[in-house]
This record gives sequence, structure tokens and C-alpha cells, in this order.
Amino acid sequence: MTVQGIHNHNQKTHGGCGCGNCSHTAEENAEVKDAQMAHSGEGVLPDKKRNPLSGVTLGKIDYSTALTRESHSMPQKPEALLEQRQQGQKSRFRISGLDCADCAAKLEKRIKALPGVTEASINFGAGKMTVSHTSALSSILEAVKAAGYQAHLEGGQKTTVFRISGMDCADCAAKLEKKLQVLSGVTEAKINFGAGKLTAKHTASTETILKAIENAGFQGRLANEERKPVTKSFFAEIKMILTVLSGLLVGAGFILSYLNMPDFMVTAVYLAAMISGGFYTARSGLYSLKSLSLDMNFLMMVAAIGAAAIGEWAEGATVVFLFALGNTLQAYTMDKTRNSIRALMDLSPKEALARRNGQEVHLPVEELVVGDIIIVKPGERIPMDGEVLAGRTDVNQSSITGESMPVEKTVGHEVYAGTINGQGSIEVKVTKLVKDTTLAKIINLVEEAQAQKAPSQQFVDVFAGYYTPAVIVTAVLVALLPWLLFGQPFQPWFERALILLVVSCPCALVISTPVSIVAAIGSAAKKGVLIKGGAYLEEAGALKVIAFDKTGTLTDGRPEVNAVIPVGSFDSQQVMEIAAAIENRSQHPLAEAILRYARQENIPVPEGTDFQSFTGKGAALRLKGEQYYIGNSRLFEEIKVSLNYLQEQITALQQQGQTVMILGSGQEALGLIAVADKIRESSRAAVAGMYRAGIAKLVMLTGDNAGTARVIAGELGIDDFRAELLPEHKLTAIQQLQKESGKVAMVGDGVNDAPALATATVGIAMGGAGTDTALETADIVLMADDLTKLPYAMHLSRRALSIIKQNIGFSLLVKAVFLVATFLGMANLWMAVFADTGTALLVIANGMRLMKVGDPYTETTVRPKQSTVACPSL
Repeated sequence: MTVQGIHNHNQKTHGGCGCGNCSHTAEENAEVKDAQMAHSGEGVLPDKKRNPLSGVTLGKIDYSTALTRESHSMPQKPEALLEQRQQGQKSRFRISGLDCADCAAKLEKRIKALPGVTEASINFGAGKMTVSHTSALSSILEAVKAAGYQAHLEGGQKTTVFRISGMDCADCAAKLEKKLQVLSGVTEAKINFGAGKLTAKHTASTETILKAIENAGFQGRLANEERKPVTKSFFAEIKMILTVLSGLLVGAGFILSYLNMPDFMVTAVYLAAMISGGFYTARSGLYSLKSLSLDMNFLMMVAAIGAAAIGEWAEGATVVFLFALGNTLQAYTMDKTRNSIRALMDLSPKEALARRNGQEVHLPVEELVVGDIIIVKPGERIPMDGEVLAGRTDVNQSSITGESMPVEKTVGHEVYAGTINGQGSIEVKVTKLVKDTTLAKIINLVEEAQAQKAPSQQFVDVFAGYYTPAVIVTAVLVALLPWLLFGQPFQPWFERALILLVVSCPCALVISTPVSIVAAIGSAAKKGVLIKGGAYLEEAGALKVIAFDKTGTLTDGRPEVNAVIPVGSFDSQQVMEIAAAIENRSQHPLAEAILRYARQENIPVPEGTDFQSFTGKGAALRLKGEQYYIGNSRLFEEIKVSLNYLQEQITALQQQGQTVMILGSGQEALGLIAVADKIRESSRAAVAGMYRAGIAKLVMLTGDNAGTARVIAGELGIDDFRAELLPEHKLTAIQQLQKESGKVAMVGDGVNDAPALATATVGIAMGGAGTDTALETADIVLMADDLTKLPYAMHLSRRALSIIKQNIGFSLLVKAVFLVATFLGMANLWMAVFADTGTALLVIANGMRLMKVGDPYTETTVRPKQSTVACPSL
């Protein structure tokens, strides 16, 4: 907690520092004396107005801010209160601004004199203060501030997450954030408008923050209450009732006016309409004025009062009703948009059937710990991430990966919270706490993504920052200048000024981008595509070139040995024994292929020494005193072993799509091992879909030989390929593509391709459900190991970019039209409100269309045939 004040030697509130410029005043001495009397315990009676224990309400005792919860049962006796005060709590503060020891002593004396403070000591050298107290922290912080210093609470600060509903305007959210940041006891407040979430660092009570949120005209609740049953908000109900009542009264007023009823009766009905419809608007407006952060509620309140002041009761009532109706509809539609991703929270069961001490018991998921055994019956949702210990089943993982087909699960397989168990019963060992499950991470990452500002949103925020103050100043000038300088009648120009105040609201403009981003990111998450921010959504919408890693992305990433060709006196088994001995120390996918083949053929794997790895080239090992190498042609060129007599055979294998691994000693080649990786079943459909989605060029990057790369690129219909690349060369290739084509995306597994993913305009990783690394490193994550989601992501990004541009353009056009119409005298107040609210609703509705975007390119019932070119049988 930081309280700022200015140390002023001449100010009255300074405690007299003794440095020549300060002295106690009579008023100060009286204040200190009063404080000391109060602190001594005199007058601690329930019927006294003076409260000697800050934070405790005497009479009806409220210990919520100063005492522990157990103290609620204490009797209302002065002796009990004094005993509780003496026990108190100890808080430590860092004090800045203390420039003399005498100042520190005076401040210490001042703090000791505070009601509820039993002890205070200041370490001038360390700039620290320790206070034993039962009073509220805010009273101590305010006293330090009043003395002209800054106090920072040590250790007592906590972070709390709140959910806010009814927040329909991004500009209003920004103003609420500013209001909360200056709230006593709050050090930091950040509002995620897209997710309707507030994260606050504070020493003040959560009740204080919730009250501030309510005073601003919104509803707040603790985020950890979300798993509890949600009851219908009385606040929302009464708001709706008052809005409907306001509309009925406006209608009644029009009818009475049409029937020529007495003016006082018509005016009374319109006044009632303004009060009922404008109650919450006025309350929020006054709160806004109090915090010196003028928002739309205050501007609307001024417009309504101004309309009444000039006798335009009908117009003022209509303005209030339309504004209340617009706010209600905007809050409803924004909450519906936010719920598109928040609904994922309900996928995970709240309870699990666990085995504890030999008994099966139902436990809340929050009570489960890593290592617990849970039982999942057929048709149930899996409550926690874990590993299958017993049983066999198929699991619908569409909530996580977007895959429509169930996936078989048996012992050793990983399962995810929120997915649906099939026909089998399984026992699962919990591997993650409820807050760390893959589903929880997805929800958290999506909400963080919704909070990130896209480039277009940053432009809008800057524009609105200048636009609104400029229009307000213009409104003041329009109201006064024609009347003062040119003798024009006051009323028509005053009415035009009120219209300008309404038009100055940037709500529709400011909300135009975030509503589209929230809808798009939420929709994508439901289909297994995690987009980690509006900036990446917009960048993906402008892509023309995409580069792919080959192994594990376009291919299965599980190569198989297709042929073993011995050279010279060695036979096939000897070649595989030596190769397996070397690759037994390696983690490369090709090494796994060789070891897998050795196990299948029951080939023994001897032990060697002095293992060496040559990145992008191969490896070496000493076996029975002889040095052996396995790798590509580059490795044998470096160790000066000629391959001329094998080149024709190597080239023939490569042209068939094989990756050729060469085994040799330091003197000669001993054998060739042909390995091939199968093209993914989904790769052809994905490549074709991306061309149809508007991608102009696809490039394949691989460390494999040019022959294999050429075959696979041709098989898939990819424009270009770069072969025989070391990991650092992939990074260079991305940079070169960026120079040639501008924005470039890179698609990989998120692990080996991390540098290239980071360099690309948009990094896209596959298989995010199975690896935390992919979730953390990439900008867009395909949760399933399925490339067919990529054309959908590109299509969604393009639609989102188009809708964002439509929303911004439409909002600016409406503002421009009404500014001109106002100066020409062609607009009135209710038209301005209708246009402003209507525009906001239209841009929200337009953005919400992104929630329904499907995949027009790869959602087909037929999968492409398995390629036979990349893995021929030799």
C-alpha cells in the first residue's frame, strides 16, 4: 500500500520537526491531547459518538475490519474491548520522505497518539516503522500521509480476483479501474474488460472494494465463489424493473400530453420516469464526480438535468429511458459474450469419487491432492487431470482439443479434467491440482488473451482520449459563446451543448474492438484453438505466408526404419547393433526409430563410452576401442570419409522420400539405414484449406535432405521448401521470409522450434493439450495434434479483422454525422442517445457474430488418404 504526501516544513499538519522551520501549533497540541485522552481509554462507552477504536463500531459492535472473526462472539463490554485492543496486531511499514531524526521522533509520537495504537517505533536509519494496533490500517496510513510522508505496508498485502457484471463499456471499465486505484488500502487494480475480471492488490477489506464497485454502478463478487450456485442478482432485477417502469412512464407521459392533460400532471409523470430510469445513472454519476473521473453516467445526468432546466421534460425523460435501456441491453449482450468462455468452467465436475483409506468417498475437487485415486464411471465427466491406473475406455476430448472423435485411453494414458468418459470405468491417479489442470490453464490464458489490447484497440483508446475532452470543451463553448458574444438566444445553443455531451461518449467506439476479440477468442477456444491475444488475432488475419516445420507437424513425427543396407563385410545385424548403441544416448526422433526397430528385431544393444552429439549432423560413440559415427552426409564430410561410391544409392533412396542415416567408422562407411516419417492424414486437407482461406504461400522448413523434402512438399502441394537446415538456420529462414513477404507465421511443435516461433510474426504450436511448453511459447496453440484446425484459425482471424474494421468505421461515421447534425440544428437529445446506444448495441451484435464462425474449409466427412510416397517399402 502506498500513501503519497508531500513533506512540507511549513504545513500545519507537520508534527514540528525541530529543524528550524517547524513548530507545534495550539491546534495541533489540542488534537494530540484529544487523541491521547481517547487512547487512554476514557469515554469508551457504547453510547458515545467518539469511537476510540478505529474499525470497531460501538453499540452494534462490528469487528470486521479491526478484530478477528472469533471476536464476533465477544460481549459488548468496555473491559473486553480494551483487552482486545491490547492484544492487537503488529504491522510494519516502510516510510519515505524522512530527512531528519527529529522528524522521525515527532512522527513516532504522532502515531502513538492515534486511537487504537498501543505501540509505535521508527527506525530512522532503515526508514521503517513498526506499529502494534487494533485500529484499521487506513487510519495509520492516513496519519502518515497527513504528516507529509509516504507509508508502504510490508507483508500484509494480498491479491484478490473479483468478477464484475454489468460492465458494458470499456471506457467505463477504465474509469472504474482509476477509481479503485485511488481507493484507500488498494495498491493496484487491473480490470480485464473482456473477461469481466478485476485483480486487486490491497490491504483494505474485500467488502470495501465490493462496496466501491457497487457505488460505481456495477456488481462484484469474489472469483472463488464461481463454483458455488449462482443466484439471480437482486441488483440486476431491480435495475430491470426500474428501466421497464421508466419506459412505461415515458409512454404514459406521451399519452397524457396527446390528451392535453394538465401540464403539472404530464411533468410529474416525466419526472417519475427520469427518477426511476436515472436512479442508478445518477448514483454512478455522482460517484464519478466525487472521484473526479467524469464518465458517461455523469454526462447523461447533466444532459437530463439540463433538459429539465429548459423545460424539455419529455426529451429529458426519453433520454434517461433510452440510456437505461441501452445499458441494460449492453450489459446483457456483453455478459453473454463473456460467458462463451466462462461456460468452460462448468465442464469440470465439482465433486469426484475418490478412494481414501480403502473407502470410496465423494469429495470436492478442491480437496483432492496430487496422488489421490479417483474413480470415473461410464458417461461421467472426468473431474481432474491424471494418469489412467486401471481400466480401458474412450474419452471425448472435444472440450479441450476440439476433436470430434473419442480417443482410446488405457493404463498409462493421460486424461484431462472436463472431458467425457465413454463406456468403460477407469481409475485415475491425480497429477495436477484443480487450479493447475489443463482446462484451468486454458480458461486463464484465454481470459488473459482477452485483456491484451490489439493494435486497433490501442488506436481507438488514444483517439478516445483526445476525442472526449475535445467534444466536452466544444460543448461548453457552444453553450456560452453564441449567447455571450453574438447575442443569440441561450436555450437552443444550450440544448445543442447537451447533445454534444451525449455525443462525446466514446462507448460504441471503445467497445468496437474488445467485443470482437472476446467473441473470437472464446469461440476459438471451444474449437480447440487457443489464441493468446487480440494482437495475434489481428496479425493472423493479415498473414500471407506460413512456414511449417516438417517432422511432427506435417508428418507424424514417428519415423520408422524401412531398410538396412550393409556395406562391405558388415551384415545388417551388426550395422543395427552399432547404430542402436550410439542412438541409445540420443533423444532425436530418428534415434527412437532405430531403437524401436532394434527392440522389434530382438537386436542386442551393446554399451559404449565417450558419446558425442553433433547438432544437425549426427552422433558418435566409442565401442570396444573403435570410434563409430552415425549421421548425414555433412558429418562424414567433416571427418573426411568419402561417400562417392554410395552417392547414387543414397540419392535413389532420398528421391523415394527416405531419410538416409549413414553408419561408419573414422575410415569408411559401414552401412545405410533408410528411415521415413509418414505424412499426417490431416496435412493434405489442412494445406488445401489454408490456400482457400487466403494464404498465398506455404513453405516447409526441415533439417532433412533435399530429396525427401522435395517429395513431401510435392505430395502435399506446398509451394516451397528449405532443406538441410540446422535449428539456427530455421531462424534465419524465417527472417529471410519476413524480408521478402512481410508478416510470416511459423508452425511447429513449440519445443525444438522455439527460436523460430518467437521470431515469426505469429508462432503457432501443435499438440498444446499435452505440453505446457507449447501453451507458454506460442502465440496460437492448436490443442489437438491436428493441422485441420489451422485453416479455421486463419478464417476466424480474417473475419475478426474485417468485423473490427467495420465496427470502428461505423462508430466513427455515426459520431461524425451527429456532430455535423448538432451544429446544423438537425439533432435532438433523444436522437443522440438513441444513436449512441444503438451504435454500441450494433457493434456488440456485429462482434458477437464471431461466436458462430465455423470452418468452411476442412469440416468435411472424408479424411484424405494416407500417403504412400513418403514411406515406400524396400
